[in-house]
Amino acid sequence: MGLYPETEPYDHGMLDVGDGNRIYWEVCGNPHGKPAVMLHGGPGSGCGPSFRRYCDPAAYRIVLLDQRGCGRSTPRASAYDTDMSVNTTAHVIADLELLRRHSGIERWLVWGVSWGSVLGLRYAQTHPEAVSELVVTAVGTGSNPEVALLTRGLGQIFPEAFEQFLAVLSEDERDGNLAAAYNRLIESPDPQVRARAARAWTDWETAIVPAPPRSVERFEDPAFRMAFARTVTHYFGNDHFLGDGNDEGVVLRDAPLLKGIPGTLVQGSLDFGNLLGTVWRLHHAWPGSELIVVDDVGHTMGASGVVDALVAATDSYARR
Repeated sequence: MGLYPETEPYDHGMLDVGDGNRIYWEVCGNPHGKPAVMLHGGPGSGCGPSFRRYCDPAAYRIVLLDQRGCGRSTPRASAYDTDMSVNTTAHVIADLELLRRHSGIERWLVWGVSWGSVLGLRYAQTHPEAVSELVVTAVGTGSNPEVALLTRGLGQIFPEAFEQFLAVLSEDERDGNLAAAYNRLIESPDPQVRARAARAWTDWETAIVPAPPRSVERFEDPAFRMAFARTVTHYFGNDHFLGDGNDEGVVLRDAPLLKGIPGTLVQGSLDFGNLLGTVWRLHHAWPGSELIVVDDVGHTMGASGVVDALVAATDSYARR
């Protein structure tokens, strides 16, 4: 099946969402088609051209955006004076609603990968009237156990990389919330401290990919590396701004709120970052959802089996 051919946006712009932030958005496909919004991961990765290719451009009006602080949105999180206190899950959900209304869309299919799946799920739980369907992959729920796995638990699988990951932290910092400790370094007034921490964080993100390629080209861009590491640690270190004292997390707790929204969850069986136990529980707590497990695939949206499942899902929903 594969991805749809490359397509270019027929409209784009910058949306003022308040707090000094302007969000880049673009639209491609059929102007009169079924609306779909594509949510990138990270947080802080930005939305690239490949996101346009998971929906049939003849059937869908495909909306892309760069979330606060990343991609073409301004100000960038890479700038030290960017105010990260106004970059939270609640802010980004409000941005989605503002963009939906700005676009004259009543309801849209929500597509998300990795952090985008967390955002899409929570958006659907809080604004179910705006969501026609959900398609999510490399699925997460933003819970404390997921963050603990990513920052500490995988150290047993990648011990050499984990030793390097800990090396930039003091002994006291190694015992606590590792993402929060990294975020404090990235918020340091010393640019060398910030740069070293951002590099160490992205080196760890690269190391825990379970199969080649083990280097990520985008992390070689210093501005991207800083914006990404700063945003991820900001969210990871603050319970994704979803914390309520419940380790299960609010997304999994509130899964029954998704009843009535058709959904497809596509997960690699070797996704170390978002293990199958969580997505299995989400599926069983979400009436009407479909879980597709792709064997021998890690945390990615680009493997052929994952691509085929995602495109099949959007094709199916286009016919609804």
